[in-house]
Amino acid sequence: MSNHTGQILDGKALAQKMQDALQQQIGQLQPKIGRPPGLAVLMVGDNPASAAYVGGKEKACAKVGVRSFGQHFPADVSQEKLTAVIHELNADDRVDGILVQLPLPDGFDSVALLHEIAPHKDVDGLHALNLGRLVRGEPGLQSCTPGGVMRLLAEYQLDVRGKHAVVVGRSILVGKPLALMLLAADATVTIAHSRTPDLAAVCREADILVAAVGRTQMITAEMVKPGAVVIDVGINRIVDPTTGKSRLVGDVDFESVKNVASWITPVPGGVGAMTVTMLLENTVWSYANSHGLV
Repeated sequence: MSNHTGQILDGKALAQKMQDALQQQIGQLQPKIGRPPGLAVLMVGDNPASAAYVGGKEKACAKVGVRSFGQHFPADVSQEKLTAVIHELNADDRVDGILVQLPLPDGFDSVALLHEIAPHKDVDGLHALNLGRLVRGEPGLQSCTPGGVMRLLAEYQLDVRGKHAVVVGRSILVGKPLALMLLAADATVTIAHSRTPDLAAVCREADILVAAVGRTQMITAEMVKPGAVVIDVGINRIVDPTTGKSRLVGDVDFESVKNVASWITPVPGGVGAMTVTMLLENTVWSYANSHGLV
C-alpha cells in the first residue's frame, strides 16, 4: 500500500456553491413569474432516515427561496388518499415539483404513485416519461443522485470520455440512470450487482468506480484499480461498539480505499450533499420551464 492519499471530491462545498447560484436565479425569476418556486415532498410514516432527509430538504428550500408544500402522513394512510393528494398538487399552479419520499412503508405501490405525478413536476426524475427521455438523450427532469454524481465529476474536471466506468448497483433510483448518464458522456459502462461473478475483478477494471448498493463498506482497497476515481453513493448508519454512538458510512471502506484512489467522495459530505441540491435545481428548472424562461 502506498503513502498516496486520494483527493476529496467535496460535495458539500459544491452544493453550497450551487445553492448560492440558485438563490440568485430565483431572485431574478421571481419578479417575472410573480411567485417563488414551490416544492411538495410527501412523506409517509416515521422512518428516521426519511425524516432526516425531508428535514434537510425543507431547510434547503427555505435557504434558497423555494416555498415548501410538504405533507407528512401516518403510516396507515391509504394509497387512494396519497393519489388524491398528488392529483391536487398536479393541479396547483404554486407547485413546480412533487416528490414522494422513498422507501414507503410496506403495503404501498410506490411505482403506481410515482406514475400519478405529472411528468413536468416529477423532480425525482422517476416517471417513465422522464426515464425515457434520459434513454433517448432528450432534455428533461433527471434523477437527483445520479445528476449530482455527474455534476461532481464535471466540477473537478474529471473527463469521463473513453473511461471505463463500473457502476455497482442497478436500482432505478441510482444505478440505471447513472449508467445512462455516463454512457451519454462517452464512458464505456459496466453495470455490476450482487449476482456478478467475481465482483472484485470487475471493479478492478474501473477507471471510475461507483458504489450504489447500500451495503456497509463493501468496496475494499483490493477491489480498486490504483488511481481510479471512486464515487460512494451509499449512506449507511452504523453503531460504534465502543462508544454506542451511531455514525454514517458509505458502501466504500474509505480509510483503505483513499490510499489507492486518485479521487474519492467522503460520506458524509460527498454525493449525499449533492442530492438535495439537484432536487432544488430540478424544481427551479421546472419553475422556469413552465413559464418559457429556460
